[in-house]
Amino acid sequence: MYPETPGQLPAERAVTIHRPTPITPIQAAPLIPVQLGTVPAVASIVLPDGRVVTGYAIEPAKPEPAVAKPLVSRTAVNIALGGIGFGAVCGGLVLLTTFIAALAALIQQLIILAAVVFGGFIGVQVLGSSRGGTTVNIRKAVFKRNKFHG
Repeated sequence: MYPETPGQLPAERAVTIHRPTPITPIQAAPLIPVQLGTVPAVASIVLPDGRVVTGYAIEPAKPEPAVAKPLVSRTAVNIALGGIGFGAVCGGLVLLTTFIAALAALIQQLIILAAVVFGGFIGVQVLGSSRGGTTVNIRKAVFKRNKFHG
Protein backbone atom coordinates (compact mmCIF):
# COMPACT_ATOMS: atom_id res chain seq x y z
CA MET A 1 0.00 0.00 0.00
CA TYR A 2 0.93 3.65 -0.19
CA PRO A 3 2.69 5.10 2.80
CA GLU A 4 0.44 7.27 4.85
CA THR A 5 1.39 10.94 4.80
CA PRO A 6 0.50 12.96 7.84
CA GLY A 7 -2.75 14.77 7.52
CA GLN A 8 -4.01 12.69 4.52
CA LEU A 9 -6.77 10.18 5.08
CA PRO A 10 -7.08 7.06 2.95
CA ALA A 11 -10.39 8.25 1.45
CA GLU A 12 -8.78 11.42 0.12
CA ARG A 13 -6.18 9.58 -1.93
CA ALA A 14 -6.76 9.65 -5.70
CA VAL A 15 -7.04 6.18 -7.22
CA THR A 16 -6.41 5.68 -10.91
CA ILE A 17 -7.66 2.48 -12.54
CA HIS A 18 -6.13 1.36 -15.79
CA ARG A 19 -8.03 -1.11 -17.94
CA PRO A 20 -6.17 -2.71 -20.85
CA THR A 21 -7.62 -2.37 -24.32
CA PRO A 22 -8.21 -5.79 -25.88
CA ILE A 23 -6.27 -6.44 -29.07
CA THR A 24 -8.13 -8.21 -31.81
CA PRO A 25 -6.14 -11.10 -33.25
CA ILE A 26 -4.89 -10.67 -36.80
CA GLN A 27 -5.29 -13.56 -39.16
CA ALA A 28 -2.20 -14.15 -41.23
CA ALA A 29 -2.82 -14.10 -44.95
CA PRO A 30 -1.67 -17.17 -46.86
CA LEU A 31 1.52 -16.72 -48.83
CA ILE A 32 1.03 -16.73 -52.57
CA PRO A 33 4.03 -17.61 -54.69
CA VAL A 34 4.92 -14.84 -57.13
CA GLN A 35 6.45 -15.56 -60.49
CA LEU A 36 9.81 -13.98 -61.10
CA GLY A 37 9.74 -10.81 -63.14
CA THR A 38 6.15 -9.82 -62.27
CA VAL A 39 5.18 -7.27 -59.68
CA PRO A 40 1.80 -7.75 -58.04
CA ALA A 41 -0.69 -4.88 -58.09
CA VAL A 42 -0.91 -2.60 -55.08
CA ALA A 43 -4.33 -2.10 -53.51
CA SER A 44 -5.59 0.46 -51.02
CA ILE A 45 -8.48 -0.11 -48.63
CA VAL A 46 -10.28 2.58 -46.61
CA LEU A 47 -11.33 1.29 -43.19
CA PRO A 48 -14.60 2.45 -41.54
CA ASP A 49 -12.69 4.70 -39.12
CA GLY A 50 -11.03 6.59 -42.03
CA ARG A 51 -7.61 4.92 -42.03
CA VAL A 52 -6.18 3.81 -45.38
CA VAL A 53 -4.35 0.49 -45.64
CA THR A 54 -2.20 -0.05 -48.69
CA GLY A 55 -0.77 -3.40 -49.69
CA TYR A 56 -0.48 -6.01 -52.34
CA ALA A 57 -3.64 -7.57 -53.65
CA ILE A 58 -3.98 -11.14 -52.42
CA GLU A 59 -5.98 -13.72 -54.26
CA PRO A 60 -8.30 -15.67 -52.04
CA ALA A 61 -6.91 -19.01 -51.01
CA LYS A 62 -8.30 -21.83 -53.08
CA PRO A 63 -9.40 -24.88 -51.13
CA GLU A 64 -7.66 -28.12 -51.91
CA PRO A 65 -9.65 -30.38 -54.18
CA ALA A 66 -11.65 -32.86 -52.21
CA VAL A 67 -10.49 -36.43 -52.44
CA ALA A 68 -13.14 -38.55 -54.08
CA LYS A 69 -14.57 -40.91 -51.50
CA PRO A 70 -15.40 -44.42 -52.66
CA LEU A 71 -19.09 -45.19 -53.01
CA VAL A 72 -18.84 -48.07 -50.54
CA SER A 73 -16.63 -48.10 -47.45
CA ARG A 74 -13.91 -50.72 -47.06
CA THR A 75 -15.52 -51.98 -43.86
CA ALA A 76 -18.79 -52.69 -45.66
CA VAL A 77 -16.91 -54.54 -48.41
CA ASN A 78 -15.04 -56.66 -45.83
CA ILE A 79 -18.28 -57.52 -44.02
CA ALA A 80 -19.95 -58.49 -47.31
CA LEU A 81 -17.02 -60.68 -48.34
CA GLY A 82 -17.05 -62.34 -44.94
CA GLY A 83 -20.76 -63.07 -45.32
CA ILE A 84 -20.23 -64.54 -48.79
CA GLY A 85 -17.41 -66.76 -47.48
CA PHE A 86 -19.52 -67.88 -44.53
CA GLY A 87 -22.41 -68.69 -46.86
CA ALA A 88 -20.12 -70.74 -49.10
CA VAL A 89 -18.79 -72.69 -46.13
CA CYS A 90 -22.30 -73.31 -44.80
CA GLY A 91 -23.42 -74.57 -48.19
CA GLY A 92 -20.47 -76.96 -48.24
CA LEU A 93 -21.30 -78.16 -44.73
CA VAL A 94 -24.90 -78.79 -45.74
CA LEU A 95 -23.68 -80.82 -48.73
CA LEU A 96 -21.27 -82.72 -46.47
CA THR A 97 -24.01 -83.65 -43.98
CA THR A 98 -26.30 -84.65 -46.86
CA PHE A 99 -23.53 -86.86 -48.28
CA ILE A 100 -22.96 -88.52 -44.89
CA ALA A 101 -26.70 -89.17 -44.46
CA ALA A 102 -26.95 -90.67 -47.96
CA LEU A 103 -23.90 -92.89 -47.33
CA ALA A 104 -25.40 -94.11 -44.04
CA ALA A 105 -28.69 -94.95 -45.81
CA LEU A 106 -26.80 -96.85 -48.55
CA ILE A 107 -24.86 -98.91 -45.99
CA GLN A 108 -28.10 -99.69 -44.11
CA GLN A 109 -29.81 -100.87 -47.29
CA LEU A 110 -26.80 -103.03 -48.24
CA ILE A 111 -26.92 -104.71 -44.82
CA ILE A 112 -30.66 -105.36 -45.22
CA LEU A 113 -30.10 -106.76 -48.76
CA ALA A 114 -27.33 -109.06 -47.51
CA ALA A 115 -29.56 -110.28 -44.67
CA VAL A 116 -32.42 -111.03 -47.08
CA VAL A 117 -30.23 -112.81 -49.67
CA PHE A 118 -28.12 -114.84 -47.25
CA GLY A 119 -31.04 -115.39 -44.89
CA GLY A 120 -33.06 -116.89 -47.74
CA PHE A 121 -30.12 -119.08 -48.78
CA ILE A 122 -29.65 -120.38 -45.24
CA GLY A 123 -33.39 -120.91 -44.80
CA VAL A 124 -33.53 -123.08 -47.94
CA GLN A 125 -30.56 -125.11 -46.72
CA VAL A 126 -31.99 -125.67 -43.24
CA LEU A 127 -35.59 -126.37 -44.14
CA GLY A 128 -34.64 -128.47 -47.12
CA SER A 129 -36.65 -129.12 -50.20
CA SER A 130 -39.24 -131.82 -50.95
CA ARG A 131 -37.16 -133.38 -53.78
CA GLY A 132 -35.50 -135.80 -51.42
CA GLY A 133 -32.46 -135.69 -49.31
CA THR A 134 -30.47 -137.67 -46.83
CA THR A 135 -32.16 -138.42 -43.56
CA VAL A 136 -29.87 -139.20 -40.68
CA ASN A 137 -31.26 -140.98 -37.64
CA ILE A 138 -29.08 -140.78 -34.60
CA ARG A 139 -29.26 -143.79 -32.26
CA LYS A 140 -27.03 -145.25 -29.69
CA ALA A 141 -23.88 -145.94 -31.51
CA VAL A 142 -20.72 -147.66 -30.46
CA PHE A 143 -17.35 -146.82 -31.82
CA LYS A 144 -14.78 -149.63 -31.60
CA ARG A 145 -11.39 -149.21 -33.05
CA ASN A 146 -12.49 -146.24 -35.19
CA LYS A 147 -15.29 -148.26 -36.72
CA PHE A 148 -18.96 -147.49 -36.38
CA HIS A 149 -21.23 -150.27 -35.17
CA GLY A 150 -24.78 -149.18 -35.30
